[in-house]
Amino acid sequence: MSKIVVIGANHAGTAAINTILDNYKEHEVVVFDQNSNISFLGCGMALWIGNQIDGAEGLFYSSKEKLEAKGATIHMETAVTSINYDEKVIHAVDKDGKEISESYEKLIIASGSIPIIPNIPGKDLENVQMVKLYQNAAEVIDKLQDQSIQRIVVVGAGYIGVELAEAFERCGKEVRLVDCADTCLANYYDKEFSKEMEENLAKHNITLSFNETVQSINGNGKVESVTSDKGTYDADMVILAIGFRPNNTLGKDQLELFTNGAYKVNLRQETSMKDVYAIGDCATVYDNAIDGENYIALATNAVRTGIIAAHNASGTELTGIGVQGSNGISIYGFHMVSTGITLEKAKKLGFDAVSTDFTDLQKPGFIRTNDSVKVRIVYDKASRRILGAQMASTYDMSMGLHMFSLAIQEKVTIDKLKLLDIFFLPHFNQPYNYITMAALGAK
Repeated sequence: MSKIVVIGANHAGTAAINTILDNYKEHEVVVFDQNSNISFLGCGMALWIGNQIDGAEGLFYSSKEKLEAKGATIHMETAVTSINYDEKVIHAVDKDGKEISESYEKLIIASGSIPIIPNIPGKDLENVQMVKLYQNAAEVIDKLQDQSIQRIVVVGAGYIGVELAEAFERCGKEVRLVDCADTCLANYYDKEFSKEMEENLAKHNITLSFNETVQSINGNGKVESVTSDKGTYDADMVILAIGFRPNNTLGKDQLELFTNGAYKVNLRQETSMKDVYAIGDCATVYDNAIDGENYIALATNAVRTGIIAAHNASGTELTGIGVQGSNGISIYGFHMVSTGITLEKAKKLGFDAVSTDFTDLQKPGFIRTNDSVKVRIVYDKASRRILGAQMASTYDMSMGLHMFSLAIQEKVTIDKLKLLDIFFLPHFNQPYNYITMAALGAK
């Protein structure tokens, strides 16, 4: 029997805790988390804010009570202040100021990520909001009941910013989306795809201010306006959704770090220090698309890394197989999914990258209810290896992305897709499937 201490109990931590408790009952599990809740699905936050679901209850899948019933010792609202890695001791302080010291034999760090807050004038004004935790979302929802809050500026046009822009517009607010990039969702899609999301947002009365850098948030106590390098816009609330950085406070001076500060780990989630594992948003992943170390903060990666670390910390060697960063978004019924890397990113990384595109109806033309689907496959011209894929449609074609994810993982070439055995039935698809048609167009 050994004592395994887990720091952090959201997605990665919860996956690790459950894996140990379900498979290795001989081990003692002690958990520290500074939050008051466990397992909040932040990806559903915009749905809650935009009144597309009934409430927040379904956004939780675990709790302190559930984990304790399985045998864990859980310290909630308890901040770990330091770790003595040489003596293997955790030092923490609970909400009442009580100091706690806990020894460990194996340590799993799941400290997650923290929002990037730009150092601009006015960032501390009332109604400047971050949206990451349950408490953040609850505060925003409460403030939206104030009828004086009508104009909302969302800073950051990544997934969270775009989803929140939709949510606020669904609440009847005037919404402006600001980003220093020249488009939205730039990390996941090439411009031929992100342009379609731009049009979708604009069609629903969301004002787009791209290629603009916020210089200040203005107001007397409360937010009144936002100034960028191209103009000043009235605002009653500002949402900072610029992105996140790994929370490495507890090990930045002891553990080896990636370029962005994430803990460097191997495929067993082991850090540079023996018996110390890092999982989720605070750690690196192995990216199969680039054949190297990367930082991809996704809940799916958090869960996978939590499972891997739990088995290894418990004595069963389990090696990860890497990730592709598969992701998706759905805004006003327009769906976009991607995996691997974009054409633009592939070129920046030095690949001799090209892409092949194809757009067609999902089903034969004689089917009354039909949707157009657009697909792009990115591949390396020299090796022919598939590097990424993007799909967009009002039809739910998302399951097709999993095939591309596997293709990247297994280093499948674009030519292998040209005559891939894809079934046909008019209820589902076309005899000349857009996936194989795109591959056949590859040069």
